[in-house]
Amino acid sequence: MILLLLASCNPLSGLDKNPEVAKWERNVSTLESHPASESSKTILFTGSSSINLWETVATDMLPYQAIARGYGGAKLTDFVFYIHRIVSPHECAAIVIFIANDITGDSTDRTPEEVLSLFKQTIRQIRKSHPKTPVFWIEVTPTPARWTYWGRISEASRLINEYCNKTRNLYFISTSQMFIGIDGKPVVELFKNDNLHLNATGYKLWSDCIKSELDKQLPQLRSLE
Repeated sequence: MILLLLASCNPLSGLDKNPEVAKWERNVSTLESHPASESSKTILFTGSSSINLWETVATDMLPYQAIARGYGGAKLTDFVFYIHRIVSPHECAAIVIFIANDITGDSTDRTPEEVLSLFKQTIRQIRKSHPKTPVFWIEVTPTPARWTYWGRISEASRLINEYCNKTRNLYFISTSQMFIGIDGKPVVELFKNDNLHLNATGYKLWSDCIKSELDKQLPQLRSLE
């Protein structure tokens, strides 16, 4: 009876049987096969396709040492199940997360409050292996493809930002202001033809935003250059 009660209180219980979660098992197994970082200076980037497709992360993030371990299409609803396996093998100075697929206009969309809850659960999973490592959450980018849903997306970001502001070793990286033009809409020139993923110029701007926050929160890492 006690075991059944504990299982019912576990937010991850049964997720491995959910087809929308289980379909990413092969992708995560592939990530696990990659070499793990053994350097305390490494910045570990993880999350959805914008991380997975960031082929120039190592050079864009210089002078920081960066590696990327993401899988395309990730949602917090599945990422929360896999995150411990993704991050636990790595020694790192910080963990940076970007997930942008929980509010897309789909029937399975989460509410901003549900996104916050999933974010909190994700942090709890990370803390099992990295109890004191700084964790950074990158604000969801305002993209032309999903601009219709920006109100709900930005509300989820606001809630996460509030939580980060009151939680030790947890930081929110604001980026939206850099991707919205003077007309109040996303700058199309920063995205690929799908109007969803960043192009090379977009990644350069993105990395500048990220490095600016890392500079503020991890000044000791810059001193090790």
